[in-house]
Amino acid sequence: MPLLRRELGTGSRGLSAREAARRLAVYGPNEVRRKARTSLWRELVRQLAHPLALLLWAAAALAFVAGIPVLGWAIVAVILVNAAFALLQERQAEQAVETLAKYLPEHALVVRDGRPSTVEARELVPGDLVVLEEGAKVPADARLTEGGIEVDLSMLTGESAPAERVVGPGLIGAPLLQEPNLVFSGTICTGGQAQAIVFATGNHTELGRIAALSQHTRRDSSPLEQQVKKVAWLIAAVAVAMGGVFLVAGVAVGLPLTDTLMFAIGLLVANVPEGLLPTITLALAVGVRVLARQGAVIKRLSAVETLGSTNVICTDKTGTLTQNRMRLQAVWTPEHGREPGPWTGDMVRTSALCTTVTRDERGELHGDPTEIALVAGAAAHDAPVDLGGRDTGRRALFRFDPRLRLMSVVHADAAYGPRVIVKGAPETVLRTLEGSSESAAAATEALAREGMCVLAVAARTLPDDARVPSHREDAETGLRLLGLVGLYDPPRQEVAAAVRRCHEAGLRVHIVTGDNGATAAAVAREVGIGLPRLHVVAQSESIADHELDELLASADTEVVFARSSPETKLKVADALRAHGQIVAMTGDGVNDAPALHRAHIGVAMGLSGTDVAREASTMVLTDDNFATIVTAIESGRRVYDNVRKFIVYIFAHLTPEVVPFLVFALSAGAVPLPLTVLQILAIDLGTETLPALALGRERAEPGTMSRPPRPSSQGVISRDMLVRSWRYLGTVSAVLVMGAFFYVLWRAGWQPGDPTGAGDPLHHAYITATTATFAGIVTCQVGTAVAARTDHAALREIGLCTNPLLLAGIAFELAFTAALVYAPPLQGLFGTAALPLDVVALIATFPFLVWGTDELRRWVRRADHRAKP
Repeated sequence: MPLLRRELGTGSRGLSAREAARRLAVYGPNEVRRKARTSLWRELVRQLAHPLALLLWAAAALAFVAGIPVLGWAIVAVILVNAAFALLQERQAEQAVETLAKYLPEHALVVRDGRPSTVEARELVPGDLVVLEEGAKVPADARLTEGGIEVDLSMLTGESAPAERVVGPGLIGAPLLQEPNLVFSGTICTGGQAQAIVFATGNHTELGRIAALSQHTRRDSSPLEQQVKKVAWLIAAVAVAMGGVFLVAGVAVGLPLTDTLMFAIGLLVANVPEGLLPTITLALAVGVRVLARQGAVIKRLSAVETLGSTNVICTDKTGTLTQNRMRLQAVWTPEHGREPGPWTGDMVRTSALCTTVTRDERGELHGDPTEIALVAGAAAHDAPVDLGGRDTGRRALFRFDPRLRLMSVVHADAAYGPRVIVKGAPETVLRTLEGSSESAAAATEALAREGMCVLAVAARTLPDDARVPSHREDAETGLRLLGLVGLYDPPRQEVAAAVRRCHEAGLRVHIVTGDNGATAAAVAREVGIGLPRLHVVAQSESIADHELDELLASADTEVVFARSSPETKLKVADALRAHGQIVAMTGDGVNDAPALHRAHIGVAMGLSGTDVAREASTMVLTDDNFATIVTAIESGRRVYDNVRKFIVYIFAHLTPEVVPFLVFALSAGAVPLPLTVLQILAIDLGTETLPALALGRERAEPGTMSRPPRPSSQGVISRDMLVRSWRYLGTVSAVLVMGAFFYVLWRAGWQPGDPTGAGDPLHHAYITATTATFAGIVTCQVGTAVAARTDHAALREIGLCTNPLLLAGIAFELAFTAALVYAPPLQGLFGTAALPLDVVALIATFPFLVWGTDELRRWVRRADHRAKP
């Protein structure tokens, strides 16, 4: 060890700040090389082989077979452009998740210039003296110099059992991972406390070496994307079947092969909603970014949609419902009750000796909020504790055990000599006492009813020549009660309103806490949890599975699980899942990881939580605030609703795009083709995409948090959505655009069967008519976009101008359409002609007609809903 110190230039005071800065410049930041992304070409091939892309490949092949190479190459260009667009959106989505790391900088406790200080883990350098404690992630490869810890090495070795690491000589010839005094970056400290000297950082660590071998990573599709992909295959199957049937029918009724192939191509192209998947990906990524700004860091895109169906929240009390600003509120002693006196300061000072709080170079206290309150309370009672003297006089430390709910120390000082000091849950401490404790139990209940967290403090004096107990069961016996301390942690101001929003949204809120039942119940009632009925389980660990099932099956009961252990959280999560509930579970400790894994949405605390909990979670709260969970659930509902909105918008245009080809086929060519394939491509790729993306940014609709959670089994595309898209919006649009088409032809004197080909007298009128069909579909898109902004509410409730991105998208599609209709170079390419004023006036009414009919449909549905009892 002295040799290592000499090699790394590290003394007992650690590195100086200047030396650390110099080494950071030499060795670089303590960061592991990011895993390589999936090959760009592989991602591109995946986009080109998507079922919707395969439809377009088939259409391009038919165009080449029909001798229309210009159309074939145009469709190929569309495939490539759409794949590039989708690829860009996926890369942006990946980046949105990756950049969230800046919201959660990992920190390390180091000794520099002789003082403990907290620095970002990326700033560690070889030679730094780091402090390792239970629940912390090891920030770099290091060798222990003091103390001993247990470390979870499973990420490196695959072994689930924690490994003990202690100060001592290394093993000659042993593999690095088996060295008994080494710890490695990324592993988790599950118990104990130690100091260690960093000898490797960044890519030079074991974790960095393994990461360098990783060449590929893959983004898993979310359940939502998987559902949409299934729908895409269904669309492809329907389109191919329709194309095949009408291809045969066209040949049977005597249509030329070129015309039948053109019809099949048009049917395939019209059925492809090109922007669907990239729009969904972008909507989820935008939801992730918005939530990050609101204090909820989502680690997977798919979690956004899961949030929308969450119907139960299991929350901690301290720090989540409360401010996590414990302060000493009351002191009770057996001899004097709550009467103040010199004994009060003495008792509080004794309790503060049984802490592991540290003070940094700025004088700020770090550690458990309860223990910080004890140290601050002792100072407020003119009995301050010198933390350095506390550590010097400590002979043994038995850390807080969540199952025993106890902590104890063996401390020696000049005033009392060696003695055991114990603090913990009153019911546990009182069982270790000699003599009656009825008055203490009554005092505990009284303090808890006032909403205080109550700790009991007991002690026993050891003979001067007694051996220091090496096991806690030997220390925590034969104790005398010194008194009780009542700590008050006020609820967060915003929690009561958040709980009301939960109840309005059909969510239940349970409290799972290690605190006393009366204390937790008082906080629950203060913030509104337990309406209409609150049930308190005083000893959660002892509840049987059948009792738990009966309790959670009650729809009008919210539960306080008091004196719970991490195992209780897991049991509650399992029970709720068995009942078909979608569970969000909060946690911050090492032992909370199984429950966070088990819940659908594991919520870790970003401020007070351990690295273990954050890694096991799906969502991390950067502010540790319950209200942020509710905001995230509302955002999840909003994102899911927006996905459904732009699906309605995109699917509504399939009907007016397909109907012209059906009219052409069913009339056996007597009605000329009302729409060209290139015009469909211009609609689907040019005018439709931006408004669809804007609908993905729509604000939450009124009543979003006033309806029950959606069933987890509900598909993203429902029968009601298809009826609305195809029967209402689609049919109205199809009737309007076909009306515009026939209006232009009949005005020119056309009769069914009249020739409209190049060189015929009616050819210009035909080109104008197809242009009217094209422009009519675009204007119907405008009405559909406005109508799709709301599923049930009236437009006046959300406001016409509350989505400026949509207004910009509509302006772009109208300008793009005008360019295709009136710009001569584009007229020749897309087969369009300038529209007369009366036709422009006619199609200008389409947005209002489309939106108006849907507004009327929603008004009728609202009236029916109000009429139902």
